[in-house]
Amino acid sequence: MERLGVDTIMKLNELKSELEYEKAISIYGRLRWMAKEDNSLLPVKHRLKELIKKYENEHWEDEAKITPQQISESDIAEKRVELENLFIQKRKELIRQKLKEHGLSQQDLAKLLGHRPNYMSALMNGVRPFSRDDILVIHKLFAIDLKDLMPPFLKTKVTSHIRKTLEELKQKNAGVKLRLTDPATK
Repeated sequence: MERLGVDTIMKLNELKSELEYEKAISIYGRLRWMAKEDNSLLPVKHRLKELIKKYENEHWEDEAKITPQQISESDIAEKRVELENLFIQKRKELIRQKLKEHGLSQQDLAKLLGHRPNYMSALMNGVRPFSRDDILVIHKLFAIDLKDLMPPFLKTKVTSHIRKTLEELKQKNAGVKLRLTDPATK
């Protein structure tokens, strides 16, 4: 997520959407066990917990104020995060399988990519995003399809811009459509 990363969580004052909230919950779950091995993640984990509680108190505490639109947004966000987590898990399994086939460890891959082992763990578990170069190196080393390494999810801001622009272009009968396999952005 564009605003919600291990490096930015400490700077955030609030979660701004249901999608950020759902992603925060997902990242928090991964950080709970990752922080046991990497103490540097503890402050991030605690800050994330504060942000989650604050969001829940502001948006979900009073049942009388919960709207059908809010529930719908929550359902969509939950589904999107579920799809992203499935992608991350599949990618991790593919990379680990290729490492095993070549007699390499995750630490070896960290060395190849120029990362510390703990940083590599955060990449593999989807807590930090792989860089474009990381993805290309893994693709070239292990012949893993790019579609299996690069998440197919557009940023919310990008999707919104494209939809708005397509509506404007519809008047010109442009016939271009945004084809999304991600039900969360439909």
